[in-house]
Amino acid sequence: MEIHKEILAAFPGLSVAEGDVGPLSIQEKSPALNGLSDETIRLVRERYTLERIKDEPLFRAYRDFFWKVGIDPTKTRPASEALVRRILAGKMLPAINTAVDAYNLASVRTGIPIAAFDADTLGGDLAMRFAGEGEEFLGIGMAAPVTLHKNQVILTDEDAIVAVYPYRDSDATKITLATTTVHIVACGVPGIEREKVSSAYELAVAYLREYASGIR
Repeated sequence: MEIHKEILAAFPGLSVAEGDVGPLSIQEKSPALNGLSDETIRLVRERYTLERIKDEPLFRAYRDFFWKVGIDPTKTRPASEALVRRILAGKMLPAINTAVDAYNLASVRTGIPIAAFDADTLGGDLAMRFAGEGEEFLGIGMAAPVTLHKNQVILTDEDAIVAVYPYRDSDATKITLATTTVHIVACGVPGIEREKVSSAYELAVAYLREYASGIR
């Protein structure tokens, strides 16, 4: 990924880990993945509380990043924190398909937001840059495109914006049952060690290979 120099100047220490995982055979659900989900939920409830999660150093780093790019993290949560909060509030984790569910569990376990794209829908290598004023983006679950502002950080391929970093991926590149290769991006911000970002990427890859390959 090309990270533009303006991003590195504004956010020293920001890092990502990325790569393709495939071939996969993605299913709607998997009993084995349900077992991993149950174990992950138990670990989260042992580790965190709703009252204190906002003060956890890892989640605080993402919240600080959100404030700097003009996003209120009390209204739009960092992706990994949002998943952990669902668990602590007694809500079910989203059940999308075995690939999305697998890398979401890696995100919950590590606290690192993970972006993912159908590799075959991407137009070339990714780049990270600031959005231009007035650029539009249609994310997963959005009814209509939103207009971005200049200090938001985005990921693009050669053709379009594929993510608002590090919390919303594009609808056009989302993972479906037809996806055979997933491009994973573990999303770091200043204050998060590169090794933690790399470990989150490796765990997501391992979970995808184990639970979304169709081979057990």
